[in-house]
Amino acid sequence: MFYSEEIIEEVRSRNPIVDVIGSYVHLTKKGGGYFGLCPFHNEKTGSFSVSPSRRTYQCFGCGKGGNVITFIMDYENCTFPEALQFLAERGGVELPKQEFTAAQRQEADRRSRLLAMYREAAFFYVRMLRSPQGKIGYDYLKKRGLSDETIRNFGLGYALQSPNALYRYLKEKEYTDAELKESGFFTYRERGVTDKFWNRVMFPIMDTNNRVIGFGGRVMGDGEPKYLNSPETMIFDKSRNLYGLNAAKRSRERFLLVCEGYMDVISMHQAGFTNAVASLGTAFTVQHGMILKRYTEEVVLCYDHDNAGKKAALRAIPILKEAGLRIKVLDLAPYKDPDEFIKALGADAFRARVESAVNAFLFEIACLRETYDFTDPDDKTRFFTETASKLAAFMDEIERNAYTESVAAAYGIDYGVLKARVSEIGNRQGLMQAPEETRKPAASGFPGQKKETGLQKAERMILTDLSGSPEHFQAIRRVLSPSDFSTPLLQDVAACLYDQLERNALNAALLIDRFIDNEQYGEVTSLLSSVFMEDAEEEERKQALREAVLRVKADSLERKAAAAQDPGTLMELMKQKQDLRNLPVF
Repeated sequence: MFYSEEIIEEVRSRNPIVDVIGSYVHLTKKGGGYFGLCPFHNEKTGSFSVSPSRRTYQCFGCGKGGNVITFIMDYENCTFPEALQFLAERGGVELPKQEFTAAQRQEADRRSRLLAMYREAAFFYVRMLRSPQGKIGYDYLKKRGLSDETIRNFGLGYALQSPNALYRYLKEKEYTDAELKESGFFTYRERGVTDKFWNRVMFPIMDTNNRVIGFGGRVMGDGEPKYLNSPETMIFDKSRNLYGLNAAKRSRERFLLVCEGYMDVISMHQAGFTNAVASLGTAFTVQHGMILKRYTEEVVLCYDHDNAGKKAALRAIPILKEAGLRIKVLDLAPYKDPDEFIKALGADAFRARVESAVNAFLFEIACLRETYDFTDPDDKTRFFTETASKLAAFMDEIERNAYTESVAAAYGIDYGVLKARVSEIGNRQGLMQAPEETRKPAASGFPGQKKETGLQKAERMILTDLSGSPEHFQAIRRVLSPSDFSTPLLQDVAACLYDQLERNALNAALLIDRFIDNEQYGEVTSLLSSVFMEDAEEEERKQALREAVLRVKADSLERKAAAAQDPGTLMELMKQKQDLRNLPVF
């Protein structure tokens, strides 16, 4: 689908990049930009940068970068037209009716057909649950205490014991084998095609727009695995979806309840806790944390009351903290999970437990306490030393003192003694010093990323500077033309930048759109989203830039000299290279 540059720019201008990305990522202002944890890969140190002046973002770890439209494309796993439509609705822009290009139409059709196939599968499973063959699944759900209304509201179904019932049904709906293979529903072998889901109660997984994008299946009987999830497809990424969020996002509660499984979510919704969600058979991820942040400021972890549940909570807490969420942890004792608790004690008792849920830090300290023997003085001392070390990590003095007071009261130690130990550890480790104003980009460490040559660094420096500092353009253009860059891609980027700068219309976000279908799109977004020597003095920047310009020009002259066919041209090129020594760029 084609849209004019004017309409795309209007959509972008109505969606400030910091506001949009800030609804997904917890951003902290540093200097002229914003930093946070990258939503596209797991990291502990924030290397994800957002520049409001350029209207771009860049991760110095994984290399992801772009503008507000490409962020939505990458994060929501959608096409350019879908991302533009999403942002247009968000910004109150009415898009003109346009036609798809052939490639865009093909991509949209693939997604549309896959979504339609999953919807058909959901209808099929629902019908099978209500059939005589599905009685085993229906009886299981009723035994678990689910009402017919709840079964209907969550679209629960049953996959028959037949090895290819869904395959035959979808073939009748005229889906091709190529489409069926892409769906992930089936296993293709030499002896035939079989359904991956059979003899299972089926839980449709929906996105926040209530579209079926995947399934979870609970086996009937003692088969393995007990729960089986759909594989990831072009419409389903389990690390970026939460079960039940399509319903929970409409809840008026100030917090969301995060639990482990499908049945926990369903039984909690049935009991009136419509703010419950669960991760999809995978470890809690940074992306899950960012999704939750879009809908709430606080979460209550309702994980199983066993060692595995405690470990899962301890893994999720730092991720949720980095997302900027307040966290509490629910005590389900003596019951294993929310479903079991509600069945035994009822909704009112569960609500009371939610209201008394413990602060996440105090939960971590309670878990730590279980690993020490307080009858042993050495063990007791080590516990308080380790606890003091954790308390020292709080940068805010008021917060640190408040937690120190709570821990002292809970574990019977004098507040002044514990506070002194916290201060001692904090001062020794430098934990109580003010955080640095700027954060250095993290080293990538990603496989496949080659070390840059001196020339490549120089070219990147120049283009990065031009995309953010138009005042340097006239000086640089006197020495370098786009053709002086070493690769066709960089020449193209330089030509586009020069064109914008000559028209006094610098717009890095718009420029990124021109390369969105380019195989080297990541390299372009990195060039146009990075910041060049942000903290350096202007004269220092100019000196580094001068050396880079001369390096690129010298290399360009050498390439031209190597291709020269006559002595006169060669002599002229060599003379120009010698004259570079005295060329005043600035």
